[in-house]
Amino acid sequence: MLEDITGSEIKDQFKKNKTLRLTSLIIGGVAVLVLGYFLYNQFIWKPKNEKSKENFHVALNYAAIDSVDLAIAEAQTFVNKYDGTKGGENAQFTLARMLMSKGKFNDALKELEGVDMDDTFGKIYVIGLQGDCYSELNNLSKAAKFYVDAAYTNKNEKTTPEYLFKAGLVAESAKDFAKANELYLEIKNNYNTFADSKAIDKYIARSKR
Repeated sequence: MLEDITGSEIKDQFKKNKTLRLTSLIIGGVAVLVLGYFLYNQFIWKPKNEKSKENFHVALNYAAIDSVDLAIAEAQTFVNKYDGTKGGENAQFTLARMLMSKGKFNDALKELEGVDMDDTFGKIYVIGLQGDCYSELNNLSKAAKFYVDAAYTNKNEKTTPEYLFKAGLVAESAKDFAKANELYLEIKNNYNTFADSKAIDKYIARSKR
């Protein structure tokens, strides 16, 4: 019976049984990690995350009045301080957009590579903006890859045909007319509303070479 087991017997068993000893150490280690994560999440990350969402308005205010250089400087400082929080990730995304507006596409790419958005459309636009940067840098193969990745990250009636179309235009610029034609046909066959708005038949005819 359990009540008949003495403390010294438990210690002896623990010393003799390597499996028991190892299991106990592992369980203890996991418990410490779980407790540490809980304490960090409750008392460090959550308050920092909330503060990050409150303070980002300063950079946005600069952007709103077209003080892009000031907005970039403020956003960079903010990103350095709050990286990893929701506010920090949104700030980094906005920073990348502002850098693009200044023609600093390589700098924008570095920022976008570090952005981790929670929501699906945020993830799509992060990928799509990288495609835009590569397109501006005339790296058409990479631009097409990122546009296609953005299109297929989450298939929907809005972003999928938009990015398939961008990929098609880039393929045409790279003189890969077969690929462009394939992409335009996919839009025509699966995304009628977008196809009609872009008069997609014109692009299909143009890409037949």
